Amino acid sequence: MPTEILMPALSPTMEEGTLAKWLVKEGDEVKSGDILAEIETDKATMEFEAVDEGKIGKLLVEEGSAGVKVNTPIAVLLEEGESVEDIAKAPAPKAEAPKAEAEAPETATAAPAKAPAAPVSASGQRVFASPLARRIAADKGIDLTAIKGSGPHGRIVKADVEGAQPGAAPAPRAETAAPASTAAPAAPKPPSADAIARIYADRETEEVQLDGMRRTIAQRLGEAKQTIPHFYLRRSAKLDELMKFRATLNQQLESRGVKLSVNDFIIKACALALQQVPDANAVWAGDRIIKLKPSDVAVAVAVEGGLFTPVLKDAEIKTLSSLSAEMKDLAGRAKSKKLAPHEYQGGSFAISNLGMFGIENFDAVINPPHGAILAVGAGIKTPVVEGGEVVIRNVMSMTQSVDHRVIDGALGAQLLEAIVTNLENPVAMLA
Repeated sequence: MPTEILMPALSPTMEEGTLAKWLVKEGDEVKSGDILAEIETDKATMEFEAVDEGKIGKLLVEEGSAGVKVNTPIAVLLEEGESVEDIAKAPAPKAEAPKAEAEAPETATAAPAKAPAAPVSASGQRVFASPLARRIAADKGIDLTAIKGSGPHGRIVKADVEGAQPGAAPAPRAETAAPASTAAPAAPKPPSADAIARIYADRETEEVQLDGMRRTIAQRLGEAKQTIPHFYLRRSAKLDELMKFRATLNQQLESRGVKLSVNDFIIKACALALQQVPDANAVWAGDRIIKLKPSDVAVAVAVEGGLFTPVLKDAEIKTLSSLSAEMKDLAGRAKSKKLAPHEYQGGSFAISNLGMFGIENFDAVINPPHGAILAVGAGIKTPVVEGGEVVIRNVMSMTQSVDHRVIDGALGAQLLEAIVTNLENPVAMLA
């Protein structure tokens, strides 16, 4: 029976995407692992792999189609022995009509059979299986939660279920009715887009349509400011020793083509501080706090139309030169939107540096589920009192935005103190 190929969720935040380019055409034979299409998510352009073998019977979505919702059918895959005519013969999926409506007409538009819904394991985790594998499992009475997938990223495919023995499917979990609660007062609704447009009707304007990245930034950061109890800690660090040490290292590393930036030192300082104050190396997970052992530090990178926060994992054990090379690579691929999801997801702490633009200080918005973000300003020649005398020092202002659900005031202060100490004693960071 023909099987629908659905728009995949290529990242946890993806709700819709753009089918940028088909890499197959109708009639092509495909096997598991073949690249079917290029899909633009809210963050990057990614390749979509086939998880089953068969022949492409029909492409349902045209190249360049934007706003394609996840799980929308985009193509039809034919099994061996099937033809395009079988698509029209496939029974339409049964749907229960609303009681208030009149009976539907007897004739219905034929459509390929829908695969059963994705199963869920006893722990509540979704079991990933191809539509064809789910349908075969349903027909044979096979419990997919007991099968280990051999497809991409552990997905269960046709070959996995064909040789499996039928077993009793797990009983559906009974839903416990949630106790009734008093509804909170509704927040006032903001003016509609049309209402705002009317305000500027007599002015020359240009409307910019939101792409997936801009929509995601607006949604996630809007939610962050509304739901995360931010508080802010401010400190300054004297960079004179760091600048001298950086100049010495860069002179010695010149033959290797390595040039360290101030940001490389800031990344290292934050990574070590998360090890020195381990209770602050944590994220908010709804009903719990998750503490990380390694220091996975995200760094904001400005790109056209938005920003990425690639994550440097295990940053505490990496050398300055390796952090520098990795950061340059991640930033370059971020600007061309070629990062894979695992390269910009995760981390417990982020850095946003606007010092290169001359910004002296600012407050950054926490990127959930991170516990904190460090906003870094420019280094400024500043009069400082030392030993009763006024001297000029290169001083950099920093503001740490903290999620109070994860990190309390004193703990946040200890983390920022550790960051400042590391920056003002750069040689110790190499010990």
